[in-house]
Amino acid sequence: MHFMQSLQTAWTRNNSLVCVGLDPEPAKFPAHLKGRPDAVFEFCAAIVDATADLACSFKPQIAHFAALRAEEALERLIAHIHAKHPGVPVILDAKRGDIGSTAQHYVTEAFERFGADAVTLNPYLGRDSAQPFLDRADKGVILLCHTSNPGAADLQDLDVGGKPLYQHVARLIAQEWNTHGNCALVTGATYPEQLAEVRALIGDIPLLVPGIGAQGGDVQAVVRNGRTAAGAGLMINSSRAILYAGSGEDFAEAARTAALDLRDSINHYRAS
Repeated sequence: MHFMQSLQTAWTRNNSLVCVGLDPEPAKFPAHLKGRPDAVFEFCAAIVDATADLACSFKPQIAHFAALRAEEALERLIAHIHAKHPGVPVILDAKRGDIGSTAQHYVTEAFERFGADAVTLNPYLGRDSAQPFLDRADKGVILLCHTSNPGAADLQDLDVGGKPLYQHVARLIAQEWNTHGNCALVTGATYPEQLAEVRALIGDIPLLVPGIGAQGGDVQAVVRNGRTAAGAGLMINSSRAILYAGSGEDFAEAARTAALDLRDSINHYRAS
């Protein structure tokens, strides 16, 4: 199924705008998993199984797996999501961006090796660096626009012809790059005014919103400024606050409670 179709179905079926980030850090795993040879997969799969009916998407961060030499576990994890929880799309958070044959190899990595439904990209090498991804009409292409980190303004707010650069990026992607309707943008929860400006520029294109929870983003501000007229259009990511909500053998149940609380909080503001 097309990424956008899967996302819209998950928004409705699970009544959720929650994207569960999968960022494994073994030092934070429950004691009973530490030292186990397949701990990364076991931990992440348990989180997935506990939260799949509360999420609109999952977002594994590739560096967290690669640093642990756990890319094979990531392959199995994405296959597990597709097999056990079909219809909940997987976003590979890789922030790729390169040119020529290298870009094509990144396409193969994301969509063939790992089997992701969407991938995050850095757009600053220009359209030719994104084109091999854009050509995959069935896959999501989620491009950085205004990120959640403190240094975002260093470059993204620079004046470009009387407008900040992130607005130029948003307009360019919405009007010129999104020919297959498979683009989305990353906009951080920590900058709610910029979030509103991006939404005004791009219409109903989905937004992946990091920065809720540990980074201090406000749920009410994100929903108010980022939702579409239909009350959707968002993938509000939470990683650490869900993954490490509990530290005992009931860690998956604690993660489920945290995901449910976030979903219900988001839905409260969607309805207001």
